Amino acid sequence: MDSFFKKVYEIVMQIPSGKVATYGQIAKLLNAPRSSRAVGYALHKNPCHEKIPCHRVVNKEGRLSGSFAFGGENMQRFYLEQEGIEFLEDGTIDLDKFGWKIDF
Repeated sequence: MDSFFKKVYEIVMQIPSGKVATYGQIAKLLNAPRSSRAVGYALHKNPCHEKIPCHRVVNKEGRLSGSFAFGGENMQRFYLEQEGIEFLEDGTIDLDKFGWKIDF
């Protein structure tokens, strides 16, 4: 496994249930702040969905990933709602309320 991917997965496994992180946050934690897309690609290639909660990663606006992820359309939302995350009327997540707070 690529060491970058492994580091992404290690960080994502630290996101607590009921919280979300952004691709950009993870990239910053990796000291690669311009690598948000690479983080997304690593999560798309997630080898162990049961262990690595990639459904807890959203974009900088609190939007979910496309329908190809997590086994079909609306599955990411389903998993997040199961963890108590609420969605705004526009379908986004309030990152102030549900965002994983990390000091950089």
